[in-house]
Amino acid sequence: MSTPKNAQTGDRPHPVPPMPGQHLDEQPGVEADMVLKPQYQAPGYKGSGKLQDKVAIITGGDSGIGRAVAVLFAREGADVAVLYLDEHEDAKETSRAVEAEGRQCLLIPGDVQDSAFCNEAVAQVVKHFGKLDILVNNAAFQLHTDTLPEISDEKWDKTLRTNITGYFYMARAALEHLKTGDAIINTGSVTGLNGSGKLLDYSSTKGAIHAFTRSLASNLAEQGIRVNAVAPGPVWTPLNPADRSAEEIKSFGEKTDLKRPAQPEEISPAYVFLASPECSSYITGIVLPITGSAGD
Repeated sequence: MSTPKNAQTGDRPHPVPPMPGQHLDEQPGVEADMVLKPQYQAPGYKGSGKLQDKVAIITGGDSGIGRAVAVLFAREGADVAVLYLDEHEDAKETSRAVEAEGRQCLLIPGDVQDSAFCNEAVAQVVKHFGKLDILVNNAAFQLHTDTLPEISDEKWDKTLRTNITGYFYMARAALEHLKTGDAIINTGSVTGLNGSGKLLDYSSTKGAIHAFTRSLASNLAEQGIRVNAVAPGPVWTPLNPADRSAEEIKSFGEKTDLKRPAQPEEISPAYVFLASPECSSYITGIVLPITGSAGD
């Protein structure tokens, strides 16, 4: 595997294309089945109590960016509730990683398309931990489609209900428990900034997430609840080999200026920054691009 000099910008090497030619058969993909496992541990990141004794919900927290965020939140002193669809093996690994940081991890399987599940999950978290301080909306559904007529009603509805309606349901359910100084962080995407011809439905939801973030930030400002979003570029998570053919995935991330995809551990510190009032008390309504390219 070649290593362009400009691709390595972190404190340890990160994989560069060609990525392993592997296709995962099920959506949204299982991290345990990946030949090349995503780097989520961030071994060079040292916690300093930025989230000490806070309680966070992370949807889609079983793998990928969500898992990396859960680990760093725990390293910063937070207990974490991980909401996930049905990837039980991945979720258990996330729980082990959180507990290895000395914090609690509550696993709650279910579908954020269902408003009743969102309400019940939040209630379960508050009952278990006694409070809620941070909501990270991160669950997503993505499936490339070449042409507009190929997007069925069912696919369109599933993408919207998972990626934006679920964010609304979770924010609405969490709000009654959030207080001044607390935070909501949404996962957007570079596709929501620039569009994507073969991810028409997905990029539309990500643009909606960005607008939802800015609007909700304005709506909740007087309550002292900050709302921000992170907009990653290509990130090596199960979502992508589950969505691409084995041949297509080999070039994943090579079109960025850094010539490689991000690893989840390169994205997760931004969530700590936006969750911590010590770091970002005067920041609300931003969409933070982390794309590996200039100008995105």
